[in-house]
Amino acid sequence: RKITFLDTPGHEAFKALRARGAQAADIAILVVAADEGVMPQTLDALAAIREAKTPFVVAFTKIDKNNADLEHAKTSLLEHEVFLEGMGGDVSYSPISSKSGQGIPELLDLVLLAADLGELHADASTLASGFVLESTQDPKRGSSATLIIKDGTLKTGGFVVAGDAYAPVRFIENFLGKRIEEAAPSEPVRISGFSKLPAAGTLFSVVDSRKEAEKMVAAAEHTGVTTRGSALEEGVAMLPLLVKTDVAGSIDGILHELGKIKHERAIIEVIASGVGSVSESDVKAASAAHGVVIAFNTGTDIPARELAERDGVPIETFSIIYELSTAVTALLAARAPHVTLETETGRALVLKSFSSGNKKQVLGVRLVSGTFALGSMVKVLRKDAELARGRVTNLQQARVDVKEIRTDGEFGIEIEARVELQYGDQLVTFAVTES
Repeated sequence: RKITFLDTPGHEAFKALRARGAQAADIAILVVAADEGVMPQTLDALAAIREAKTPFVVAFTKIDKNNADLEHAKTSLLEHEVFLEGMGGDVSYSPISSKSGQGIPELLDLVLLAADLGELHADASTLASGFVLESTQDPKRGSSATLIIKDGTLKTGGFVVAGDAYAPVRFIENFLGKRIEEAAPSEPVRISGFSKLPAAGTLFSVVDSRKEAEKMVAAAEHTGVTTRGSALEEGVAMLPLLVKTDVAGSIDGILHELGKIKHERAIIEVIASGVGSVSESDVKAASAAHGVVIAFNTGTDIPARELAERDGVPIETFSIIYELSTAVTALLAARAPHVTLETETGRALVLKSFSSGNKKQVLGVRLVSGTFALGSMVKVLRKDAELARGRVTNLQQARVDVKEIRTDGEFGIEIEARVELQYGDQLVTFAVTES
């Protein structure tokens, strides 16, 4: 008896992909590491399984590790209302080792037993229907998709319709990449030649003629992956990104991860996303938007790379989503406008103007607060309105030149400022910081 396994990534960003896997599957295997117990990804997977109402069994992995604690792992599941056999529930489990293969036969038996108890069945006599698991852009075959058949039999000659995309079934490939004449329920197959990339997770069905396929596609509602953003607030910068991935399912995870990256003075805008290698048109689109190309598990065409070098368009390539997130966070911070902050360091009241030139003013003042330092930037205020700005060029206390005034009292000051000061004006020194 054949079993088809659908593996989904554990990273939090691929939550949507896990949910699709739970919906497409007849039976789920909840994987829990015996040395760690329930982790956040475990809870995400469990939530997807429960939402899809999919029957499941548990596989406790890494039982061969020195720090494995199977009883602790079982208890951690119990705390999240997963009641295992022998612990007050009916959820079957199998401790396994990926290294030695221990427990794998028992796990497969549990899957088959769950299928029998669930009385899973399909009608092989009807036209095939099921889910699009994944889609990708093949340089030789065009838009291709991996399908899982939930019901019916897929044969050559018909047309597969998935949302707003369709493809003639000229040939069928199995999971080994070998051509087969037909595929039965629960078999994964690969179909090429779609009119456009079907979205992962889309339901598919089969019709007999192209006319029927085109009619169904015309009626399907289409929702784009991204849309251009609205007008920006003043002082907020934009980081346009063009995202290319190896498979369509990765787009969901990356967009989810990008949505978590925030900056108070900059935002991310995904101007386009797609599957396949980075092309010249991708580079041109990124260049027009003054953006960055993000390539995840995919390469860059030679003409596109040459164009990017000529136009100065950055192409950032990643294979790990954590690294992508870190790099984009840095790019967003670099794109954000710098904010200049002025912090008051000292304030003094003008008592007398001793001399006033074109640029320099010699004054007698009294310290009100803070300190005055030689070389500090200074603002001249009159009735709290700023008249001019300048710099402290000399300080005297008891007619002795000093570098800093810290103590309350009167002192002499020379500043560079193009304004005549009078009694009652205020001098405010300040420091400038940039963030």
